[in-house]
Amino acid sequence: MTQTIHSSSRLYYEDNRTTLLHFQKGDYVTVPCGIARFPKEAPLPPKRWVERGFNVQHWTEMPRGGHFAALEEPELSVEDIRSFFRPLRSD
Repeated sequence: MTQTIHSSSRLYYEDNRTTLLHFQKGDYVTVPCGIARFPKEAPLPPKRWVERGFNVQHWTEMPRGGHFAALEEPELSVEDIRSFFRPLRSD
């Protein structure tokens, strides 16, 4: 085996031990946000819940793909990223 289980699980361990990533009542991220929801990815709260804390400008329900979406569905991923940024461009 590759002996990488510790480094791969460290992120999950640290995430559970920090309060920096947890919202308090009234917290809101104002930066425009894009969400690509892939059907085989871990559960994601409903859009209306996500919108309570994030400035969601782009939301896509993908037809296929999962946790490694950029590898599994590169064309879908790239087109969605382009669609999100297109209206934000200033040129």
